Amino acid sequence: MNERTLFPLIDKLARCHQLTEAEYAQLIRFRTPETAARLAALARTAREAVYGTEVYTRGLIEVSNFCRNDCYYCGIRRSNQNCDRYRLSDEDILACCAEGYRLGFRTFVLQGGEDGAFSVPRVCRLLRAIKSDYPDCAVTLSLGEMARADYQALYNAGADRYLLRHETADPDHYAALHPAALSFDHRIQCLRDLKDIGYQVGCGFLVGSPGQTPELLAKDLKFVEEFQPAMCGIGPFIPQQDTPFRDEAPGTAELTVYLLSILRLIQPNLLLPVTTALGTIQPNGRELGLAAGANVVMPNLSPLSVRKKYALYDGKICTGEEGAQCVGCLQGRVVSVGYTLVSSRGDIRTI
Repeated sequence: MNERTLFPLIDKLARCHQLTEAEYAQLIRFRTPETAARLAALARTAREAVYGTEVYTRGLIEVSNFCRNDCYYCGIRRSNQNCDRYRLSDEDILACCAEGYRLGFRTFVLQGGEDGAFSVPRVCRLLRAIKSDYPDCAVTLSLGEMARADYQALYNAGADRYLLRHETADPDHYAALHPAALSFDHRIQCLRDLKDIGYQVGCGFLVGSPGQTPELLAKDLKFVEEFQPAMCGIGPFIPQQDTPFRDEAPGTAELTVYLLSILRLIQPNLLLPVTTALGTIQPNGRELGLAAGANVVMPNLSPLSVRKKYALYDGKICTGEEGAQCVGCLQGRVVSVGYTLVSSRGDIRTI
């Protein structure tokens, strides 16, 4: 099979926004630079038809690297004794928001491990404070799995969006990446609860995680196609030295960017970020992702003193241009591929 065989599949995807799992697997298994270029060109057209040349910014605040879970790929897993733990205070978080607002950010993302210190009442208080101070801003939460009633309480307190990567859409592969205490079915139910409540919901998956095949990635793409999230965050798997997967091969920027294009064609109005992991594994990875269909960047608003401590994987870029304070540097990266940063909540657009 060569690129000429795949071109009709790519055109079908651009036209119909869906393929079979077998067809998605073919697109991945037999990809070439030519198929990547065709996908990227069509993805750019699709994203510009919905979002023009705008790129949305999210101010990322990593509130805690304590986590009750022990996921095999994650550097802040509970059993990692070498992790330098921290928790931001409410005052720290609100100061990050104040700095972000001054810099032009209109979405704040509160992300952390599943840390009991960030109880639902506490996060509700934070949400109400942020919304009171910045009523024109959106707040995204990424704090893991909760009961539906807790998600509802957070939504009622002002949360607009929730990010919860499903990591993989295959139950057996999920079991290979997580301890038995974590349930694939519960993860998916959380996503369904969030969508039903009314959140703009983000799912996502690791690219190149141990044991992953084109067929497993095809399941992820089919899940996104059927679930129709508001956002989808993908990034390359990067091993972390204090995890069971320390010696596994990393994912690649090439495949991640390829999948960004496919996701854009599956859902043209998807909010599709280029992740820090993509910029970590390849210096111009975020530019490549934007040129291939992505439309969101998430620079770091966390205090500089803790950025290196939120070490989900090794080598994370933690200072300089990825920081929210260097908006001019980030604007230059975005402009270099023909787009522009905007100061906006950046909600999903209906089509």
